[in-house]
Amino acid sequence: MTTTPPTQETEPEDELDSALVTARRQLERAATHVDVDPGVVTRLKHPTRVEQVSVPLEREDGSVEVFTGYRAQHDDVRGPYKGGLRFHPEVTAEECTGLSMWMTWKCAVMDLPFGGGKGGIAVDPKSLTDDETERLTRRFAEELRDVVGPTKDVPAPDMGTDAQTMAWFMDAYSMQQGETIPGVVTGKPPVVGGSYGREEAPGRSTAIAAREAVDYYDRDLSETTVAVQGFGSVGANAARLLEDWGATIVAVSDVNGALYDPDGLDTHAVPTHEEEPEAVLEHGAPETISNEDVLELDVDVLIPAAVGNVITADNADAIAADIVVEGANGPTTFAADTILDERGVHVIPDILANAGGVTVSYFEWLQDINRRQWSLERVNEELEEHMLEAWADVRDEVEAKDLTWRDAAYVVALSRIAEAKATRGLWP
Repeated sequence: MTTTPPTQETEPEDELDSALVTARRQLERAATHVDVDPGVVTRLKHPTRVEQVSVPLEREDGSVEVFTGYRAQHDDVRGPYKGGLRFHPEVTAEECTGLSMWMTWKCAVMDLPFGGGKGGIAVDPKSLTDDETERLTRRFAEELRDVVGPTKDVPAPDMGTDAQTMAWFMDAYSMQQGETIPGVVTGKPPVVGGSYGREEAPGRSTAIAAREAVDYYDRDLSETTVAVQGFGSVGANAARLLEDWGATIVAVSDVNGALYDPDGLDTHAVPTHEEEPEAVLEHGAPETISNEDVLELDVDVLIPAAVGNVITADNADAIAADIVVEGANGPTTFAADTILDERGVHVIPDILANAGGVTVSYFEWLQDINRRQWSLERVNEELEEHMLEAWADVRDEVEAKDLTWRDAAYVVALSRIAEAKATRGLWP
């Protein structure tokens, strides 16, 4: 295992692809709206550490391949590092660092006792058999065993990983430690210490944020049209909940394109990516359009819930929605954010909207510590309560300082982190 030094404050040329650049710029902008020690801001621009490990895997044909894994740990002043593990070909140390910073803000804005972490392996999960995925996961757990744990760093599922991946990781870590430690990861199946409602949580919180935004701007949800880019766990759950609450979902999409019906789709009849991968277009609809066109539909609410950097300076002027609710992480670039603000488009940021995942992960962590499982009803009630409290905290900053929703969310998060750092002090 090797530890790479914290990333220095240099910016790559292609800013669209850098979560780290965006996270740092958002931090700097938020710092102008809150009275915080500049030294705290400087410290928060850098991760505590980034672990880089080699993960060997014996393939089914007997050959051995070595993959590179990472775990970025941004800040733990408020509690253990917390964030996903992704299996994706484009996983890098820089990407993990930027995403770990977002996790720090997300946990703080939700007032959870966690800091930010993120990690993964640079691998195409579609190229792995189930047995290879299990072996790779278990070896990754072995390589990270010294830097993770219920009181150190608690990973969770992300792109290319799922509840089963977390179960393998937890089992491997527990075997290494000589005792069952379910709290080392969250997002596990309930039968081995997972929480009911965890998989649906990011979509549920996105729907709650959309509902509250619609109400804040004096609109009726029953008269609200919504377009959703991405019909995986986040997009599908958000779309279905909003439809259940009375909204009209006019478009949903997967990687191949989108269904569009101005009179409204039956989202419960459209298969999610988990139910049937890449099958959205197989469902009937009056019209099909491209993923890009979904973003530019004339709707009341747009929910980008697929991947990052889809709303850019190139298409921000074409966004016709009045409200954008970020279901994905980092779907709006820094430049596009400025354009949308100037145009009066209200953007509910990812660190608030999709924070249901880490919030229910916190509930799971509590359940594991106490060895007592909560009902789905309790999980959803607690999530609703946490989301409404966070919404109110951010709303108060929006109104008090005339800020955008993103700036207000960062002010809430930065204020809490700065207070914790000031109280703990800086070790000599």
